Amino acid sequence: MKNFINFHVLISHSPSCLNRDDMNMQKSALFGGERRVRISSQSLKRAMRKSDYYRQHLGESSIRSRNLELLKGEFLKQLGNEFEEKVIKAALERFAKTKTAEDESDDEREESASGKNTEKKLAVAPWIKEEFKIICQIIKEVTEEGLSSEEEEKARLDFEKQKGKKKKSHESFVDAAFGKKIDKRLKDNKDALLKAIGSATDVAFSGRMATSGLMTTVDGSLAVAHAITTHGIDSDIDWFTAVDDLQELGSGHLDTQEFSSGVFYRYASLNLGQLQENLGNAPREKALEIAAHLLHMLATVVPSAKQQTFAAYNLADLAMVSFSDIPVSLANAFEKPIRGYNGSGFKEPSIKALHQYWQDIHTGYGLDERCGEFLLGGVDVPPGVNRKANLADLKTWIVNNGQEKK
Repeated sequence: MKNFINFHVLISHSPSCLNRDDMNMQKSALFGGERRVRISSQSLKRAMRKSDYYRQHLGESSIRSRNLELLKGEFLKQLGNEFEEKVIKAALERFAKTKTAEDESDDEREESASGKNTEKKLAVAPWIKEEFKIICQIIKEVTEEGLSSEEEEKARLDFEKQKGKKKKSHESFVDAAFGKKIDKRLKDNKDALLKAIGSATDVAFSGRMATSGLMTTVDGSLAVAHAITTHGIDSDIDWFTAVDDLQELGSGHLDTQEFSSGVFYRYASLNLGQLQENLGNAPREKALEIAAHLLHMLATVVPSAKQQTFAAYNLADLAMVSFSDIPVSLANAFEKPIRGYNGSGFKEPSIKALHQYWQDIHTGYGLDERCGEFLLGGVDVPPGVNRKANLADLKTWIVNNGQEKK
């Protein structure tokens, strides 16, 4: 079964600065010996996750944060009608296996500030409302049930068996007993949790790494490359002023901003089997439907940086999709930087280079792919590529051709 979908997109951006580094300069990369402007995969994925299209067709995205206090406030707004604050707080602490700031002692705050207490430093992680809701419910139930007499006795004996100077409190053993009970209840609800994780498609795409607590590790199903220009770039500098309407002479502000224009190659690979697993073992039809929405976003969503200044709201000129046995990028079609000819610009020769490299690698490796493409303009597509009249038709083609044909 062809388990991978490869997405190849060419999109020409008018003058813009869509992704910047820590020096406020355009992100760039050397490829084929020449500087290319770059839009990072993180920037592309966030733009898609926060887009109106995502919200309309894929629902709520995860909440990405490392701040437990802000998370507590957010979940209180979303789940406060169902759970008390103490339950949400306990779920957060067990989920992340750390304390909220209000419960830290003065010594712990001092250690955290000095960098000694590294265990309390959380990475920015995606929190999923439906998953967190199940954990809150389990914690609420276990807390209301309490410990059995056997569990209480075991906690007491473990406390008394301690040796050495540094002894834990009896409460810590009781808390550990509650933790074991919660862990067991979570295992009993594994299928429900998996389904809840699948409610956040962005986590099903990008995955999630967890090293402790109740947060579950999810292997990503989507690989997104940094988008780069198909040709070398010489950037321009915009020298701009902000005029003070109440100041007779001069300006209120002077500054500069790097910008450029170019044809960008976007590439992504989707592992359909992993996506199905991440969606709670969803049917292939569901994964294909999501893949069609992913194509739409790759072809239409643009990062928001400096858009009030440049308005580079450009749509894709080409979108190629292939069902394949392996991930295959076509970036090397542009390892030799594209050159314009006879006033052609970069778009047309970029399309031709992509098609030629697709044919070369297809023949050279004997790739058995099913390919479809939407292309603006009158350029011919290679033999073996199913051309579609518009993006909607290509999305339908994904859904209808994603099933393995015997």
